[in-house]
Amino acid sequence: MYPVWQVPVMGSALVIAFIASFHILPSHLATSAFWFNVYVEDKAYKEDRPELLEFIKKYVLVILIFSFIFGSLSGVGIWYAVTVSNPKGISALIHNYVWGWASEWVFFIIEILAIYIYYYTLGRVDDRTHLTIGLIYAIGSWISMVIITGIISFMLSPGKWLRTGGFFDGFFNPTYLPQLLMRTSFMFAIAGLYAIVVAGTLKNREVASFIVRRASVWGMAGAVLAALFFKLYLWSLPDTAKELYGMSVLVGTVPDIAVAAFIALFVWFIVVWIRPQLARLVPGVLAILILLAGIFSAESVRERIRKPYVIDHYMYSNQIIPNDMVAKGVQGEMGTIDREGILHYSYFVPEGLRTIDDADLLRSGRIIAQIECSACHTLESNGWLRPLPAMMEKAGLVTVDDTQAFIGFLDSFPFMPQFAGTAAEKRALAAYLVSIRPHPAGAPAGRATIGKIHR
Repeated sequence: MYPVWQVPVMGSALVIAFIASFHILPSHLATSAFWFNVYVEDKAYKEDRPELLEFIKKYVLVILIFSFIFGSLSGVGIWYAVTVSNPKGISALIHNYVWGWASEWVFFIIEILAIYIYYYTLGRVDDRTHLTIGLIYAIGSWISMVIITGIISFMLSPGKWLRTGGFFDGFFNPTYLPQLLMRTSFMFAIAGLYAIVVAGTLKNREVASFIVRRASVWGMAGAVLAALFFKLYLWSLPDTAKELYGMSVLVGTVPDIAVAAFIALFVWFIVVWIRPQLARLVPGVLAILILLAGIFSAESVRERIRKPYVIDHYMYSNQIIPNDMVAKGVQGEMGTIDREGILHYSYFVPEGLRTIDDADLLRSGRIIAQIECSACHTLESNGWLRPLPAMMEKAGLVTVDDTQAFIGFLDSFPFMPQFAGTAAEKRALAAYLVSIRPHPAGAPAGRATIGKIHR
């Protein structure tokens, strides 16, 4: 667990959050857009309206460029970021769901082949064949979502897997179906939004108005259904996650941004349905940016309610496995770490720092903070992600003794893991945290408090 991928100021978790939030746009567009595409294309053939195919060409090109270039790059970015920030968590997912991911890749390859064939055969094959190619893509991409959602939702609510270790017991977990329904509905809202943006670039305003009106109906329907299934999703959450969600709502800000973005998006759909001529490129892009802010805040809440775990009740966010997992033959690490020390347990800690002594107390404490705290906190005063100096100040912790005592009952908070390590390591961590705590101007940082270690 050491060395740790510690991103200054931002924190590794925020790097993942930024990449993952952006990735939702191209991935959900790739999953949903062809349902709308096939609908419009079918209408063009049945009603003999070849002018609608101008939209089809532009919309598919947007999907190709945005979803299959930027979406693919951000997907690789997620894999890199999560692997270097939490290798044990990714290892656990791969060991349990490698065949799930392999199956998803089969459908991903079908998507890639289908969209290129669809794009380059438009107008070159008969209508029914071309629509069939579009349906193959649409169904294949949705099945890809069906598989990925099982793995993502497993991390929040493993369900019976904690007892059985079974593939399907973890895959079809308590939050799986509500999340799948919510994501499926939401993807239609995203498809509608992007269709409106593309329609705003069309020269034929009659076609543009037709597309905007139909896409706004898809968007409104998708948004309403997503909101309803979100309620079902909340109901299906584990009790601890419900408690943490309630705390997030009380704190506000992040959930408020998601709600505001949802309302703004819904209002935009209504406005362009009434006045399709308002659907232009600039306001459309602005609507996408508002949606991105809402996705980021919603994903932040989803990560918050999973704390202190990366896999609920199996592995903490700092990669420590607290309890035995009998079904998988995995032994809990907490007892060993408490007995031997986290500095001994972590393979790559420099030899000279494995044993706590006064000379290297703060250096040892910093390493412990990096191992046990940096998955959820930044160590700098100007850090973006729950900076530890600010947390110390907010908690009113000034002395090493008080800080050490506070660390001892961290797990009394539902979002915090228990400290893992020896009493000496706990004191080293406390000393380090006191040393980075903000001090009044002119006061020597930590001198009055750290000196108490030697009394």
